[in-house]
Amino acid sequence: MPLNRKNMSADMRRAVTVKAVIELAAIQNPSDITTAAIARHMNVTQGALFRHFANKEAIWQAVIEWVTDHLLKQIDNSANAADTPISALRAIFMTHIDFVTSHPGVPRMMFGEMQHSEDTAPKKSVCKLIKKYGQRVISLIEQGKHLGEIDPTVDPMAAQTMFMGCIQGLVIQSLLVGEMENMTERAPKVFDIYIRGIENK
Repeated sequence: MPLNRKNMSADMRRAVTVKAVIELAAIQNPSDITTAAIARHMNVTQGALFRHFANKEAIWQAVIEWVTDHLLKQIDNSANAADTPISALRAIFMTHIDFVTSHPGVPRMMFGEMQHSEDTAPKKSVCKLIKKYGQRVISLIEQGKHLGEIDPTVDPMAAQTMFMGCIQGLVIQSLLVGEMENMTERAPKVFDIYIRGIENK
């Protein structure tokens, strides 16, 4: 049943706007998305859009905040349900791939923000997300070392960089060929190669 926009709260309108931006980013260059395009996609006026956001940067900031909240919550839930550090790393890896497959516009926006030379608010938020994500991975690697699952000589920061690099590599290749759904098939094999490099033999 379609939402009655007249009865929507401010929070709901902001959430619908975030969803619209992510949908548009999946089919066009995020830097080319204008507030007029967002308004058209939502079937509202730009005036209605700006009643909830001061400008385009504020909309982008809301999108990054949504991604941060939802992605971290999902990987935390996956990790907490795992029995061991390595199984938690696998769960995070696959959860992240599933998230990107479901929201292909997200990585396009993230990569776009990181290319800005100036420190915009959305770019700073992306950096904070990466830092928080990385801290979770490092913590699991350190736990794995403590429990004897992971090679004690492994550098946690380097292993974390490789972990995130594997995901980013899968995403970039999938974006280039336009086959995001294939990541789900390739991801387990990539993770297996990654984990063989750090596990305690």
